[in-house]
Amino acid sequence: MISMKDVTLRREDNLILDHVSLEIKPGEHWAILGRNGSGKTTMLEMMTGYLFPSSGTIEVLGNVYGECDVREVRKEIGYISPSLIERLSLSDPVWEVVATGAYAFLRFYQEIPADVKEKAYSLLKDMHLGGHAEHPFGTLSQGERKKVLLARCLMADPKLLIMDEPCAGLDLYEREKMLAEVDRLRQRNMTVVYVTHHVEEIVPLFTHVALIRDGKIAGSGPKQEVLTNELIKRTYDIPAKLEWEEGRPWIKVISGG
Repeated sequence: MISMKDVTLRREDNLILDHVSLEIKPGEHWAILGRNGSGKTTMLEMMTGYLFPSSGTIEVLGNVYGECDVREVRKEIGYISPSLIERLSLSDPVWEVVATGAYAFLRFYQEIPADVKEKAYSLLKDMHLGGHAEHPFGTLSQGERKKVLLARCLMADPKLLIMDEPCAGLDLYEREKMLAEVDRLRQRNMTVVYVTHHVEEIVPLFTHVALIRDGKIAGSGPKQEVLTNELIKRTYDIPAKLEWEEGRPWIKVISGG
C-alpha cells in the first residue's frame, strides 16, 4: 500500500526527515506517534504527494511518486487534516459537506445527483448524525464536525485513509465517540494511517505502530512489539509504564523516574 525507502527531506540547513523507511502492507492499519516537530505530519504529506523528498523513493498504491500523476493517486486516498475544516463552508448543510467528498470538491455549484445525496444521508445515519443532515455545518460541535469529515472521506470509497490528529481539540466524550467511528473502519476494505500524540487513541483497529523521534524511525512494527516502556521513553524522553486493556494501550508517567 505504502513504501517509503530511505526518504530524507532537507529545508536549507534543517533535516526534517532522516533516511526514513516504512512499509505498510494491505490488511495493516498503522498509527504514527511522536513528539511535536518529530516529522509525523511531514510523512503524511509525502504519502499524499503534497511534499516530495530530497532523496529516497515513495510508492503509494503501486504508483511511484515522481513517475506518475499524483492527482490521480489522490482520488483513491481519503485525507483528514486539521486545516480541512477551515476550508469548508460553515453555512452549507451537513449532508452537502459530506457529498462533496464524492468529487473532492470543497462545495457544490451545480445540482447534486440523487444517488450521491442518498449516500451522504446513509453515511450520516450510520454515524448517528442523520438528524443533523439538513443543519448548517457550522452549528455542529467540534466532535460532530470531525465525524462529518470522516463521512466525507468515505463518500469516495478510498483504498487508503490518512488521518492527521483527528481527535485534536476534542473533550473526552467527543474523543471517545470519534474513536468508536475510527475503530469501526475495520468493517471497510481500506488501509488506515493515523497520526496522534496520544497512545490511548490506538484503538483495536490498529495493527502496527511507528514511533518517530527527530525525523527518524525510533521503532516500527506490530503494536505489541513496538509499544514498550523502553521505546516510549526513547521516543518521548519520559519514563512511563504501558498497560493494555481490550487491545488498547494506556500510559502512566512514572514520577521521579
